[in-house]
Amino acid sequence: MKIIVLVKQVPDSTEIRVDKVTGTLIRAGVPSIINPDDLAGVEAALQLKEEKGATVTIVTMGPPMAADMLKELYARGVDECILVTDRAFAGADTCATSSTLAAVLEKTGYDLIIAGRQAIDGDTAQVGPQTAERLGIPQVTYVDEIIDLTDTIVTVKKSLEDCEEILEAKLPCVLTTLSGMNEPRYMNCNDIVDSFSKEVKIMTFNDLGIDASLVGLAGSPTKVHHTFTKEVTAETETYTLPAGEAAKLIATTLKEKQLITK
Repeated sequence: MKIIVLVKQVPDSTEIRVDKVTGTLIRAGVPSIINPDDLAGVEAALQLKEEKGATVTIVTMGPPMAADMLKELYARGVDECILVTDRAFAGADTCATSSTLAAVLEKTGYDLIIAGRQAIDGDTAQVGPQTAERLGIPQVTYVDEIIDLTDTIVTVKKSLEDCEEILEAKLPCVLTTLSGMNEPRYMNCNDIVDSFSKEVKIMTFNDLGIDASLVGLAGSPTKVHHTFTKEVTAETETYTLPAGEAAKLIATTLKEKQLITK
């Protein structure tokens, strides 16, 4: 069985800056980490590898420096790493990203695809579901546990705000995972040594056979027109009121700010 895990290298959330002209993230000089939801997906795949004898392939789309992250994942025990990188992919939103990843997956083949629920630099939770839609295969989001996996069916626990669901999906399918579903393993010494000799396979735009209008900025219907950081001041209005009047004032203020409608 071939398990593909979609992984993203993201800027440390405390260091995110946005280019005010292009509306894209400034990554130069910013520390990078493996997206937490994706790392949980990697661990889930490695556990399935140990239990079922599957192979685990990592696919990431990003700049050349993402190769260092992939070497780290080799040191955690994955079997193959693919870096999808090209200037043509720069500035991609989730729509263009999913088009690119779907093209890669059609080239590599797959039985099960695992992706993190969302990336901490965008928080859209769209890439996994969009990729499944483009491939025309089932998807289960918000997966908190992979209960069982056979050659044809995967059984999972989906965690929602107020309940949990046990679901079955036919393979191939896409699962999106939550960061709290497991505790990712550490790198071990033998795999660290082996990682230096392992190849990170590079795929570029020319390898995919995809229309240029579907990738990068050209394939991104989402455009950021303006970004700003809200200023925080110490200016406040203080009221001393009986409880009933205070409640009315709070309700009126929330309505004025359109935070409630009733």
